[in-house]
Amino acid sequence: MKFTIGSGDVKDLLSKNNTKAYQSLMQKFVSSDIQIYNAFASPIDALRTGAILEERYLQILPDNYFAQYKVISKEMDCMRSTLDFALIEKGKLKTFEELKTIFFTDFIEHIEPLKNMDYKNVLEVIKKKFKSYYNQIQQQLYVSELSEAQLVFLTVTSYDDDVNYLREIKENDYFKIEIKRDEKVIDLIKQKAQIFQLIRNNILNNE
Repeated sequence: MKFTIGSGDVKDLLSKNNTKAYQSLMQKFVSSDIQIYNAFASPIDALRTGAILEERYLQILPDNYFAQYKVISKEMDCMRSTLDFALIEKGKLKTFEELKTIFFTDFIEHIEPLKNMDYKNVLEVIKKKFKSYYNQIQQQLYVSELSEAQLVFLTVTSYDDDVNYLREIKENDYFKIEIKRDEKVIDLIKQKAQIFQLIRNNILNNE
């Protein structure tokens, strides 16, 4: 949707204003060319596999988890998020899980060691090695007005669609860590989003 920033845009949003990534985000923000992506038909193996495995992962979650749940910030409506798996209880959003697929060898090297660390050390690794994921979840927590969520790393063992559509996700195939609100990061996101909100307000008020 035009004049919106999604959670997937956070890395570009937090880039310096003179970078190509930030300028590209600004162009996309005001563009009337709205592109719709179908990850299931992507020629990029990682994107297509990620979409398929999201469906498979949903099968192991309780029935009150819903995929691709959309939320809009009440404070800054230029910011929106699509939550991978939202937990809904009595009609209200309680928490969510953000799923990241990672190839088997990288999972063994970077994720498996986290299973033997305490929470504080795991969080430090996430902030350092997976900073963009951490910041993305902070935007989602801000938009959804929640205090915590789960970051989930799921191993990819094959890029064969037929194999992945039938894959049964097992407990040792993934790793979860709770991510709590980080007001320092959220304040930075809000600060960087102010100009986008002003643009949205000015254009929509003049239409």
